[in-house]
Amino acid sequence: MKRILIAQTPEHIGETVEVEGWIQTVRKHGKIAFFDMYDKTGLLQVVVVTPERLQECQALEQRTAVKVVGLVKKRGEKYVNPNIVTGTIELEATEKIEIIASSQILPFDMGGKDLNLELPTLLDYRPLTLKHEKVRDIFVIQAALAKEFRKAAEELGCTEIFVPTIAAGATEGGAEVFKIEYFNHEAFLTQSPQLYKQVMVGVFERVYTIAKAYRSEPSVTTRHLTEATQMDIEIGFIEKFEDLLDALEYVGTSMIKRVTDAHEHILKEFTVEKPLIPTKIPRLTLREAQEIITKRTGKDLSNEPDLNPEDEKEICFWAKETQNSDFVTITHFPTKKRAFYTMPDPQNPEYSLSYDLLFRGIEILSGSQRVHNYEQLVDAMKKKNVNPESFAMYLMAFKYGMPPEGGFSFGLERLTMKVLELANIREASLFPRDMERIDERLSTLSHADKKNS
Repeated sequence: MKRILIAQTPEHIGETVEVEGWIQTVRKHGKIAFFDMYDKTGLLQVVVVTPERLQECQALEQRTAVKVVGLVKKRGEKYVNPNIVTGTIELEATEKIEIIASSQILPFDMGGKDLNLELPTLLDYRPLTLKHEKVRDIFVIQAALAKEFRKAAEELGCTEIFVPTIAAGATEGGAEVFKIEYFNHEAFLTQSPQLYKQVMVGVFERVYTIAKAYRSEPSVTTRHLTEATQMDIEIGFIEKFEDLLDALEYVGTSMIKRVTDAHEHILKEFTVEKPLIPTKIPRLTLREAQEIITKRTGKDLSNEPDLNPEDEKEICFWAKETQNSDFVTITHFPTKKRAFYTMPDPQNPEYSLSYDLLFRGIEILSGSQRVHNYEQLVDAMKKKNVNPESFAMYLMAFKYGMPPEGGFSFGLERLTMKVLELANIREASLFPRDMERIDERLSTLSHADKKNS
């Protein structure tokens, strides 16, 4: 008999079928037992009534992998569960319950709707906690976001590229990079795919990539990781700055709308509302945003070069309350606070043609129009104390006809966190890296090293 997937079982009422999956919960009641099993497509209730099958039930633990052969039967009307794809049927285990791979007794209960664990424990047992339905659904959303990002990028006419994460120089000339030894030479893990995607504008005109980025930032916050996933777009032959704003807002809103429309049941599971997406996203310069925040809070922000986390929350409250929007685009950050490739505003070079997209109180995107003139770019690098000789391959692209261009980058984990309103970005990373952890806690690894030495 050939296995069918759990989601297919309602098509086989009255037939004997074979399904495989994992045990979620087991409930034994004397001469009858029930267990819920799941595979990649859904959850199925199995009922056990014969003495032989009841005996086979005795060895079942949560997360045991099993094969069940039985009869698909309609549920009684009062037992229908409209919340699952198999809610109208159940499987009576008439022929076989076979353990494919046994599971040890779990260190904590995995059968409930919520997995009530502290974050360190959640991460210490990551191969196990990822199996919980609610945790698993975080990464259903994440996969959907990446899929819809690709779709939106291709709708803009972008070609997907794949860039390296080892570079000869610090990507943006900063100090917060990981140095590595590379065959007796110094190299770095890239802070972003920035320089490579700019080069590729000279090849394909419009490009996108999903790539890892590394930041050696000595901080522990709820919104930062040392290894993150960036979703980047770069667009050439732009006519004006607003072209980039239109593109980033289209990608951001269409991606989030499509995902939340398709997975509304997961949002309900996390008690999260669908995002407010107006026809036109409100746009403010940094100074306009700061003036609004000052009026609302009384804080003097006139000398601040950026929005801090509390400011981002406040301006998002304003956007939601007055513009019916969970999004707001902030533009024109000070040129001196942006990377060397950021184009100064020709009307006021103190400020740059840069932008952040905020969503539900946090920045989910950053980007800018770029300096595309070779001489201007070299001059900007020198002013930022970046040695042009260390970026020879990057600069080569600008010697040979680089058009006006710009781009932007989303943080996938941060975006996932805000779509589901998670408390910590580490919940939105399969295997998070930060100052305290590489899979296991670094303190645990250090202790093991000392013990084995």
